[in-house]
Amino acid sequence: MTKPVTVGVVGLGYWGPNLARNFAALDDCELRWCCDASPERAGRAPQGARVTTELGDLLSDPELDAVVLATDVPSHARLATEVLRAGKHCFVEKPLAQSAQEAAAVAEEAAASDRVLMVGHLLEYHPGVAKLKEIVESGQLGDVRYVYSNRLNLGQIRDQENALWSLGAHDISVLLHLFDGEEPDEAVAHGRSFMREGVEDVVFCYLHFPSGRIAHMHLSWLDPHKERRFTVVGQKRMATFDDMALERKVTIYDKGFDPDYRNYGEYITRSGDVTSPHVSNEEPLRIECRHFVDSVRAGSEPRSGAASGLRAVRVLEALQRSLDAGGTPQRLQIAGPAA
Repeated sequence: MTKPVTVGVVGLGYWGPNLARNFAALDDCELRWCCDASPERAGRAPQGARVTTELGDLLSDPELDAVVLATDVPSHARLATEVLRAGKHCFVEKPLAQSAQEAAAVAEEAAASDRVLMVGHLLEYHPGVAKLKEIVESGQLGDVRYVYSNRLNLGQIRDQENALWSLGAHDISVLLHLFDGEEPDEAVAHGRSFMREGVEDVVFCYLHFPSGRIAHMHLSWLDPHKERRFTVVGQKRMATFDDMALERKVTIYDKGFDPDYRNYGEYITRSGDVTSPHVSNEEPLRIECRHFVDSVRAGSEPRSGAASGLRAVRVLEALQRSLDAGGTPQRLQIAGPAA
């Protein structure tokens, strides 16, 4: 019988218990430790896991293979570096760091220690996003012209992360995933702080890519609608991924403009079939956790590995610069598509 991958989860606040639950449920994984600085939160650990308030207990355990970090964002880079230096594989919730410099340092540490580093870009593991990417890659939509996303809700108000870093990290990871790692060369962001000074509740983002594609993101926790939607507009067809839909999470629209051969240079509107392919209802977090365990076991690069995490932070950082500068466009140094 194959020895299970042993995992410890650090941070049992909002998201950590969900990670702990999923790792505990995997057949080839043992949830060995749960850690939180608060004894009360540490008590949320699933039955059977060892409980501690000290990260050092996990790092000094020779039987522990990997550490999962679900702590506050400012601690991500520092704690991930500690974990990797201790010889443990590391899963860290998004974003990897608060700056590209920090993210690059963590990526270098992972390479130096020869350990798996994976960033919790959850939507990259969503069956709906996987189906959307499959549709884009199949050529059904033709050349992609633009993508826009809405990630909106009323609450939860944050006091450290603004809407860009809290909500935008999800959508940026999906955009880069859909575009095979192509990074934008220009970023623009506008936002306002209504509830807490200095923490933008609503942000509008624009990204331009070297291929000519563009993307727009509307991010807000101050909105009457709860939306989690991506729309991809292609040369031939269009498609949407709606995470709030109970059914028909992915829809393809045979809509667009065709040349009117009766009048040179003119176009006619086409409105054809609307189809909805089957999408698995497996929990995305379970898929993500299993992918991390499989990557640790194989010693392979995860889908949302160090390079993916660094790309996302580079874009977030450029958008934040634009936000701070009142919407002034920011140029990015293009690192090229994913290897």
